[in-house]
Amino acid sequence: MEPSGPGDRRQFFRKGFGKWVDRWMEATEERLVQERYFRPPGALPEVAFLAACTRCGDCLPVCPVDAILKVPSKGGLAAGTPYIDPRLQPCTVCPDMPCVQACPTGALTMPERGWDGYRLGEVELVPERCVTFRGTACTVCASACPIGERALVIDEQGHPVLRREGCVGCGVCVRACITSPSSFELRLAEG
Repeated sequence: MEPSGPGDRRQFFRKGFGKWVDRWMEATEERLVQERYFRPPGALPEVAFLAACTRCGDCLPVCPVDAILKVPSKGGLAAGTPYIDPRLQPCTVCPDMPCVQACPTGALTMPERGWDGYRLGEVELVPERCVTFRGTACTVCASACPIGERALVIDEQGHPVLRREGCVGCGVCVRACITSPSSFELRLAEG
């Protein structure tokens, strides 16, 4: 369908141009970003983060659990930027996000609603690995969750249940899980 009037044409071109810019940004990010990292809370989208982060390291010492590391020099454009390796030490979801407050450039920004609705990653339960599905009682994951029952509960059968609307994807449950491999899998949040 072709636009009929001048206003329709402008809208048509704006929509087309916007889609083109989105595709161009995705393609640029794919070329620039060879490896994706779990970033500290409030990180800008990756390309903007890489541009804004001065690699000052001010966010590292304020993390109370030392979860923030620097990407090694072999990390290409990301070298020197902060990241979190949840397998070593997950973010423990500090209510005041001291890492964000320490960032002098805005590469880390306070999410509008704080942790409410914010995602570091996406967690998925793998029931085949969980001991509770084989009859062994365990509540380690739910006890360790810094968000609590808004994110992870134990149901009437004694099985863990993820509540996606409350889970921030910090990875504490992944690391706390007693099974090997963990009964939880963590991946980067989409978008």
